[in-house]
Amino acid sequence: MIDLTKLTEHRLQSHPFNWAEIGDLYSLHDAVALAKTFPHDYFKTVSGYGGEKDYEYEARQLVEMGTHRIINPQTLSPEWLGLAQDLCLPSYRSAMSLLTGIDLISAPIEVNVFHYGPGACLGPHPDLSDKLVTHILYFNESWNPDDGGCLNILRSPDPDSVVAVVPPIVGNSAIVVRSDDSWHAVSRVVDGCLSSRRSMTVTFYRPNSVSSMWPENDRSPLHCYDADVETRRIT
Repeated sequence: MIDLTKLTEHRLQSHPFNWAEIGDLYSLHDAVALAKTFPHDYFKTVSGYGGEKDYEYEARQLVEMGTHRIINPQTLSPEWLGLAQDLCLPSYRSAMSLLTGIDLISAPIEVNVFHYGPGACLGPHPDLSDKLVTHILYFNESWNPDDGGCLNILRSPDPDSVVAVVPPIVGNSAIVVRSDDSWHAVSRVVDGCLSSRRSMTVTFYRPNSVSSMWPENDRSPLHCYDADVETRRIT
């Protein structure tokens, strides 16, 4: 599904840290299909305020941490099932290793899918220290940056220290190489926005890491997340 040459022929930016924005990852046919069949089931609400960073969004497991097991594949479209399978292939790991200069061949990975509806946000932060690299992929057919929901690359913890803005358009993606200075955020989706901001993260971890998104024995209720941002509980 992913044109790996887009990764292998690209070079990271070094300011304000090692990162990249890479577009046109899919064929036009696949891009349309992935956007139209973006998952809406088996999501949980994730939120926290007043800590190191504020956050609120909806999250769904796609590939389980460190196992390559696709979660709830029976509800995925053929395109999404194919994409999930491709993310577990050695060829994708090799392309990401070549791009970042980090050996990711045997690094544990976790893949999650996200909806950011009105009010959703992710405050300024560098990723947790157990993460090596995160590849963020987007799936909105169109998006107005004035509605928020964009990835902001920051030079500091100050949310106004924006160096670059990455819109969540299908086929577009961002790579963040984790460091103590890799500050980034997702701007708050404005009230009244008629669609959710739709994304997926592929995170490469250090050996023996555990999932912070899906801890062992997590019993969070799951629900459908509809295109009009209303929810219906399913478990």
